[in-house]
Amino acid sequence: MSSQQAEYILVLKKECPTCVLVEPVIAELRAAGRRLQIWSQDDPDFPANAGEVGDDRELQLSWRLGIETVPTVIRLDRDTERERTVGWDRNEWMRLFELDQLGADLPGFRPGCGSKSVEPGMPERLALKFGDISLQSRRIEIGEMEDPLESCFERGWSDGLPVVPPTEIRVVRMLAGTQRKPDEVLGLVPPDLQACTIEKVAINAVMAGCKPEYLPVVIAAVEACLIDEFCMHGLLATTWFSGPMVIVNGPIARAIGMNSGSNALGQGNRANATIGRALQLVIRNVGGGKPGGVDRATLGNPGKYTFCFAEDEENSCWESLAVQRGFEAGQSTVTLFAADGVQGVADQKSREPESLCRSLAASLLSVGHRKFAMLSDAFIVLSPEHQRVFAEANWSKQQVLARLTELTTRPGSQLMSGVDGIAEGMPDFLKDMDLPKFKPGGLNIVRAGGSAGLFSAIVGGWLASGEFGSSPVSKEIGV
Repeated sequence: MSSQQAEYILVLKKECPTCVLVEPVIAELRAAGRRLQIWSQDDPDFPANAGEVGDDRELQLSWRLGIETVPTVIRLDRDTERERTVGWDRNEWMRLFELDQLGADLPGFRPGCGSKSVEPGMPERLALKFGDISLQSRRIEIGEMEDPLESCFERGWSDGLPVVPPTEIRVVRMLAGTQRKPDEVLGLVPPDLQACTIEKVAINAVMAGCKPEYLPVVIAAVEACLIDEFCMHGLLATTWFSGPMVIVNGPIARAIGMNSGSNALGQGNRANATIGRALQLVIRNVGGGKPGGVDRATLGNPGKYTFCFAEDEENSCWESLAVQRGFEAGQSTVTLFAADGVQGVADQKSREPESLCRSLAASLLSVGHRKFAMLSDAFIVLSPEHQRVFAEANWSKQQVLARLTELTTRPGSQLMSGVDGIAEGMPDFLKDMDLPKFKPGGLNIVRAGGSAGLFSAIVGGWLASGEFGSSPVSKEIGV
């Protein structure tokens, strides 16, 4: 294609010094017969004496062309972009326009300026105005004198803490965190069995305080909670303490800055805090699962605000939870568990695996009740210093789990109702059996926590595990 057949687009703005600098070059291009469309982002009279200048003050063209820097020159071939260059680079412009000389009196190079179409908040506004994003959720008009934060409380959208008002701009910005369509339906959220779209997840992620890059994790967590084996409806309706605990594995945990180290189960990390909270808000605001309604917990636990952390895979001597559950090491996943609160385990003296296993087992026996067996699942969140005890003895995770199973298996005669003067206990028909504390696969271990402190944690689960209640579920995190 000859240069005479080529067509060019030049996008600039008057407030950009580099755009003003190249103004004389435009006359040279016109004189050389180049077919040049000029579009100005801020003043249709600029550049002066350049012939016809397109008015792009609405920024529709800049948005559609993906202009990030001005000046930008785009070379077209039959209305299709062939290549582009940004800023002023004499050699690049001469190559692009196929000229031997251009802007001889100008410096050889000057960087451009930011396009008005990428100013803060502008990409989202332009996407709403000119793009194919069409938000389907009902708009709520807020009075001029009404406080947006208070209005969210009054409308019942909050979990008891302030939420971020989900404006259209914020929702569109959140949706940029995923490639999935806003109207894609993930499933029916209990207890009201309301259809949940990607858009609905994004709205609640905004309210929770998430960043857009967290959205794929939130989506996967919502998808996981809708898996039948997790039994989200039952988990809501139980009078027990439990709520969803989210464990994140894989590269995405590091990419979005999740905490798997010191205070991993506590406050202070935005990703940990807001991802778990977003899941809970979806259950509340889409599914209608509110305390005092279907949520009948006698006491609940603080984790029902948010309970989310990443496993410390990089420093672990064992396979991750995700790999243990059948995923590849490079896959990013979420695992959901119907979790109670955190029970601390202190053992600062054990330096041998057997001793540490006995400490952990003694604490595991109290999950739910010391006389219960095969009712709850549990997770051990093993600290680095405790894992080191096993690593130095070359014990695998499977060895530890097997030994803990042995140590928490007891004669049924010790667990019957009335034994030790305690009316609570297992039914009499089990008295002649050896009863494991947990069903097969009901005990799991993940590594997390700070490098200082011989402390680990036990997270017990709902008193209805397996096919009669909830099982841990895992879901790959998509894009």
